[in-house]
Amino acid sequence: MTFSMVRPARVALGSAFTALAFAVLAGCSFEPEEKIWEISGPVFGTSYHINVVLTEDQERLETLASGIDEVLEGVDASMSTWREDSELSRFNQRSDQSEWVPVSAGLLRVLQKAEEISTMTDGAFDVTIGPVVNLWGFGPEARPEQIPSEESLSRALAVTGFEKLELRVDPPAVRATPPQYVDLSAIAKGYGVDAVARFLESEGVEAYLVEIGGEVSVNGRKPDGSTWRLAIEQPMAEGRAVNRVVALESRAMATSGDYRNYYESEGRRYSHTIDPETGEPIAHKLASVTVIADDCMTADAMATGFNVMGYERANELAVRENIPAYFIVRTDEGFETHQTPAFSSYVTQ
Repeated sequence: MTFSMVRPARVALGSAFTALAFAVLAGCSFEPEEKIWEISGPVFGTSYHINVVLTEDQERLETLASGIDEVLEGVDASMSTWREDSELSRFNQRSDQSEWVPVSAGLLRVLQKAEEISTMTDGAFDVTIGPVVNLWGFGPEARPEQIPSEESLSRALAVTGFEKLELRVDPPAVRATPPQYVDLSAIAKGYGVDAVARFLESEGVEAYLVEIGGEVSVNGRKPDGSTWRLAIEQPMAEGRAVNRVVALESRAMATSGDYRNYYESEGRRYSHTIDPETGEPIAHKLASVTVIADDCMTADAMATGFNVMGYERANELAVRENIPAYFIVRTDEGFETHQTPAFSSYVTQ
């Protein structure tokens, strides 16, 4: 279960963005004054930070906090691979998935988006790659004492592939032959952000920033009328630094990189991002990619797909599809940055 804390928002460096400073100007008016309030707590093995623009109403804020916890608990109970009792884990545990298995509308929505992004990226994004991820020690199972053999990788790759999943819309259901292990860790956080955003709008909150583990969605403006300003991190194994700042209104943003979740073995660095084509951790020069989209689920999955593809292929696709994307690439001299034409209008510094 998650739990929330409500407080006036403060400037804080998040895992992939910074909510930049705002000023509340005190006056002599008796009209209720809107401020930015922060609701935060742990979830999905990370944390969430939600800023809402409201007048001071502690009861309403507590109601929102409770509702946010309920929304996120529902997403976790549906899509977690770390919980044996989740809806997704129960599907993954089936030894026979050839018959239609009923699923919730939310889980079907995520699988549909996964299928869309998988097709767009020529399989670079693939939620069935979980068994290979687990072999490398980046899933719920413990890190292996030795890196996987070519034989074990070949066996796992032979039975995976998103095309082996079949989706049914009415009533919502999924089936697979052979049985698949589905891992939604590269898209579920984005869906969680969207689910919280929908909840806030249903409660009449018109201006907000929702962030979960660095994936973010914003709507409306801050009390002073300015847009939400978010920072893209400089790829660093330790510490925090800003590479670029963007301004967003009614948009979502997600970043995927290889500079945090990795391990080293026998002098080689292994990223948690696995290429579904080779079964190997990515080893190209793309350190980080940020994508802006209408919804965070799309941005989250697309950023992961681009990260797998590497800069050249991902940039070509992003330009062709008019996708706002920002790339940070390693060079012998440090980092160089690239952005698609669709991204340039969001950059403030």
